[in-house]
Amino acid sequence: MTDVTPGAGADLDALSTKDLHDRALALAKARRDVGFLWELLRAIPAAAAALGEVDRAKFDMLHGLSLLDEFAHADEGELGEALRPLYIDYLTRRGGAD
Repeated sequence: MTDVTPGAGADLDALSTKDLHDRALALAKARRDVGFLWELLRAIPAAAAALGEVDRAKFDMLHGLSLLDEFAHADEGELGEALRPLYIDYLTRRGGAD
């Protein structure tokens, strides 16, 4: 389990994208913060669009399953990198930096 205890002031920018993702999700789970999970789901299409993948940015109910798949892999590759600011912001605001 990833430690989500606030404290030691680790430099979040120095962490890997996977670690940021894991810490943010662990913190959201510990706090039962469904709002962050929804925010992450909403951010995935925008992050894909920022990478030039405009087709992936369009969301409708037919794309819901693919969005959930992307959610499961939101710590990987270019998409994960595009979501780094979201993870850092959440950990900073919610005291998950350690």
